[in-house]
Amino acid sequence: MAYDRYIAICRPLHYETLMGERACVKMAAAAWASGFLNAVVPTANVFSVTFCQGNVLGQFFCEIPQILKLSCSDSYLREVGVIGVSLSLVVGCFILIVLSYVQIFTVVLRIPSEQGQRKAFSMCLPHLFVVSMFFSTAVFAYLKPLSISSPGLDPALAVLYSVLPPTLKSLIYSMRNKERQGTLKKLIQLVVVQQQ
Repeated sequence: MAYDRYIAICRPLHYETLMGERACVKMAAAAWASGFLNAVVPTANVFSVTFCQGNVLGQFFCEIPQILKLSCSDSYLREVGVIGVSLSLVVGCFILIVLSYVQIFTVVLRIPSEQGQRKAFSMCLPHLFVVSMFFSTAVFAYLKPLSISSPGLDPALAVLYSVLPPTLKSLIYSMRNKERQGTLKKLIQLVVVQQQ
C-alpha cells in the first residue's frame, strides 16, 4: 500500500507503467513469501519442543510465545530465533513504509495548492493511521515488560493488532465510495429519527 501511494502521488504519470501486472505479482509474491517464512520458522520450532505444562493457553488463538511458555525444554534459543526472523521481516517492512512516506510527504509539501495537498494527505493518512496502529500495538504486545502482563491485557492487545487494523482498513477505504457514504448517512438519519 505504501508503494502504491508513493507511485500515485510522486509519479502519477508513470502509475500505469510502474504498477502494472508484473509489479503487482512481484509485490504479492514478496508478501506471501515473507508471510510464509514468518509462519514456517515458528511452526517448525513449536513442532520440535516437548510440552509438559498443560495445554491451556492465555490467548484465544495460538501465539508462539504463549505456546513456548508451555514447553518443558529450554526454549530461549528458539525464542531468540523466532523473534530474530520475525523482527527482521517487520523492521524491513517498517523501514520501506517509512521511506515511502518520507518521500510522499516531501512531494506533497511541494504541491502549491492547499487543496492538492489536502487531497494527497487524505489518500495517505488513513493508511498511515492503520499501519501505525498495527505496529504500535504489536510492538507493545511483544516487547512489554513481563510485570504488566495479565490474562486480560494479552488477548486485548492480540485483538488490537490482529483484528482491528484489517477491519479499520476495510472500513476506511470503503468510506471513499460515494454510494456507501450515502447509505451511512441514511442509516444515521434513520437512527436519529427512531430515537426521537
